[in-house]
Amino acid sequence: MSNTKTIKSALISVFSKDGLEPIVKQLNSQGVTIYSTGGTEKFITDLGIKVVPVEDVTSYPSILGGRVKTLHPKVFGGILNRQNHDGDVAEMEAYSIPQIDVVIVDLYPFEKTVASGASEQDIIEKIDIGGISLIRAAAKNYADVICVSSVDDYSEFLELITEKNGSLTEADRKRFAAKAFNVSSHYDSAIFNYFNKNHEIASFKLSETQGKVLRYGENPHQKGFFFGDFDEIFTKLHGKELSYNNLLDVDAAVNLINEFKGEAPTFAVLKHNNACGFAQRETILDAYVDALAGDPVSAFGGVLISNTEIDKATAEEIHKLFCEVVIAPSFSAEALEILKGKKNRILLILKDFDFPQTTVRTCLNGVLVQERNSKTDTLADLKDATNNKPTQNELDDLIFASKICKHTKSNTIVLVKGKQLCASGTGQTSRVDALNQAIHKAQSFNFDLQGAVMASDAFFPFPDCVEIAKNAGVTAVIQPGGSIKDQLSIDYCNANNVAMVFTGTRHFKH
Repeated sequence: MSNTKTIKSALISVFSKDGLEPIVKQLNSQGVTIYSTGGTEKFITDLGIKVVPVEDVTSYPSILGGRVKTLHPKVFGGILNRQNHDGDVAEMEAYSIPQIDVVIVDLYPFEKTVASGASEQDIIEKIDIGGISLIRAAAKNYADVICVSSVDDYSEFLELITEKNGSLTEADRKRFAAKAFNVSSHYDSAIFNYFNKNHEIASFKLSETQGKVLRYGENPHQKGFFFGDFDEIFTKLHGKELSYNNLLDVDAAVNLINEFKGEAPTFAVLKHNNACGFAQRETILDAYVDALAGDPVSAFGGVLISNTEIDKATAEEIHKLFCEVVIAPSFSAEALEILKGKKNRILLILKDFDFPQTTVRTCLNGVLVQERNSKTDTLADLKDATNNKPTQNELDDLIFASKICKHTKSNTIVLVKGKQLCASGTGQTSRVDALNQAIHKAQSFNFDLQGAVMASDAFFPFPDCVEIAKNAGVTAVIQPGGSIKDQLSIDYCNANNVAMVFTGTRHFKH
């Protein structure tokens, strides 16, 4: 059974009036009685359409500065009554409660008010009480009532009542009820997270109302979804839809390049969430060429990112490489024309945006939540651990290497020379393995490691790593320090003219 019901009455109480006019006119043309409050009532009246003030139904004015308008049994009775329930029908008649078939609500913009930096009092006043109550009541009683809970659903609702002449099925009403509870649960989560911003209550609530189905997950046999506002961070200019793996690499690329925001032209090539090529130069073309030289093999099918505009010359070089994604703050017109030459290549403009301050990942039958690693090692953080002090060039390379190391999977070792990534050892089960991997990789691409520097994401429990690095040509080391056997590594460096600095900060990335 479709259990179709024809709309005869509607309660409209919205914050945003955008898109509301055609709905009101359509309802009016279908002979629907419209009830409303405050600013919405005036909006409808100004359209020349008859509207019944809620105060006429409740015999009670809007009070407490508008905090209480619709919270009344004659309003909620009209929404919550069961039309097939004899007792409800009798009470509706006894108390002269009007039937309400549609509830249209758009809530106060709580999240936008918080994001605007408004005062706490302004934020508190944007916690909707009547609206959220109307939504929950109407959605609960979807058997008899349809709830339009957001301006985002106005156009769909208008199309529905126009096509069906106001006669909606239970399936229609139930679908809108699901939308309504999505709105209400997200709204409540946002309010809770505002009050719990210091995490004093050990409760985790994450709500994303924007989502899309991906082609598949990590592998073709897995379903994949992305929930979030991609357009807040990027403007997509060209190319196919991003995949699950693309998005993970893009996330890694954006977090890495953010460490070099505002610095000299810097270019990174990433593969499987790790930088396989990275360089900083006077021009973005030189930065790209030297980043690619770090590992031209792994760069195939990778994600490329720049901290400055990509120009024509750089685009011509990039165009020679098969890559999945190219990201930059901007592209020159000539560069864009060149890079669009491959129809599937994804081109993204990276906007200024605020990174989330927490990271979340699934674990066992729950989630792990932590503060974002917002610590970036600087010269001021460095403590000389050895008698031999790094030169200025070595210090510059050490900080450069540390930033890359922070965004590379543990266990990791990063080798840098002249602000160019020579190689990194990533995701190894021992730090010695990571170092040997990095050295082998650098040598396979003909890098001269004499005078290179080494960064480690964690301390050295033994002096073996500094010895292997010294024998490969490394002259300076940056690491957190903190091992009970630090002195063994310090002694080796002192005896072999290697400079070593401690940061005091570990940068594990699992």
